[in-house]
Amino acid sequence: METLIVVVLIFGLLVSIHELGHLLVAKRSGILCREFAIGFGPKIFALKKGETVYTLRLLPIGGYVRMAGEDPEIIEIKPGQSVGLFFDSKGMVTRIVTNHLEKYADARFMTVEHCDLEKGLHISGYEEEDGPIVHYNLDRKATYVVDDQDFQIAPLDRQFASKTLPARFLTIFAGPFMNLLLAVVIFIVYFSIQGVPSNAPLLGSTIPGYPAQKAGLQANDQVIEINRQKMNSWPSIQNYIGAHPKQKLSFTVKRDGKIRTINVVADQRKAEKGMEGFIGVYGPTHHSILASLEGGVTQTVYWIQMELSGLKMLVTGGFNLNQLAGPVGIYKATGQVVAQGFLLVLNWTAFLSVNLAVINLLPLPALDGGRLLFLIVEALRGKPVEPQKEAFVHFIGFAFLMLLMILVTWNDIQNLFLR
Repeated sequence: METLIVVVLIFGLLVSIHELGHLLVAKRSGILCREFAIGFGPKIFALKKGETVYTLRLLPIGGYVRMAGEDPEIIEIKPGQSVGLFFDSKGMVTRIVTNHLEKYADARFMTVEHCDLEKGLHISGYEEEDGPIVHYNLDRKATYVVDDQDFQIAPLDRQFASKTLPARFLTIFAGPFMNLLLAVVIFIVYFSIQGVPSNAPLLGSTIPGYPAQKAGLQANDQVIEINRQKMNSWPSIQNYIGAHPKQKLSFTVKRDGKIRTINVVADQRKAEKGMEGFIGVYGPTHHSILASLEGGVTQTVYWIQMELSGLKMLVTGGFNLNQLAGPVGIYKATGQVVAQGFLLVLNWTAFLSVNLAVINLLPLPALDGGRLLFLIVEALRGKPVEPQKEAFVHFIGFAFLMLLMILVTWNDIQNLFLR
């Protein structure tokens, strides 16, 4: 249960921050944002604030910001349709009721001749069967009512497609960017608590029950020699221990101004090039605000490079598909991280945030990167790709991603139960 709660909190945070990036830049650009949703499927919570409905949905597998103009509008008011109208004190139409008119006895009824909800913002028609055509202007924030639910109209200049290319590009890019920014912030917090790694020839904290702690080595011991070999940095200590598994190591350390000799027998563990020695000691760290800030940025950049390297290997065949983890694999890994404490949960959250940003920026249909690719194509050719063609490509891409998700999840299940 603890793992489940942590997984929900982590992914809720990552998705919320991602979609918040889209929302903030979209609103800044003047785009009407109808809904900010966390999750998919049926609503379990909804709150309207301003023009936007904020919803929490049943399936915690993502989220979205529904911007006007990205999808076809919910309703089209056609000639011959009967509607009910409500007005403000200036005679502007503020609500257009499209069905269940019998519930709105106080409305002014009209048989529509023409209705423009995007450009001219007006509606005209007959209020009486043999009467003249009457014309009314629409308030820019007027709503149309469908099944007793109000939806704000979207004038053309409030729609996503009407904005400049840079504004649309930044709106899409803002989601992954916010995940990278979140990773930087989390790593800064992590280094502020844990300390920033140092190359000094010092020992960090020791792990209870392992050789270093059992032999009496302590945090902040300055390592002068190991087996009479000079040690001038933490990497040199690490490398020497790693090269001597199952061997006796004679540490000469300086502690509280005194020189001590402590003997340790290294354990061994599997490594990429065979077995390596280890004694159960972390590297040294130091605390500094500037170092924590720098560490937050450099650690984020490091994980971006690692993600890109892994993707390159996947394309070139140097990466085994069975190594990919889906929701089940991530859940299992999160459980292992939770068991090791809060700091590792922080580290893991930052890593997943970087992962989400990099994956989303891949130029694949249905991802933010795919949408950015279409905007780049638009910039190169001087006109946008036809909406129907773009929607079809995104649909195919989404289907492919769902298939990949199923395959990866099946691989996770095999790893958990069948091996």
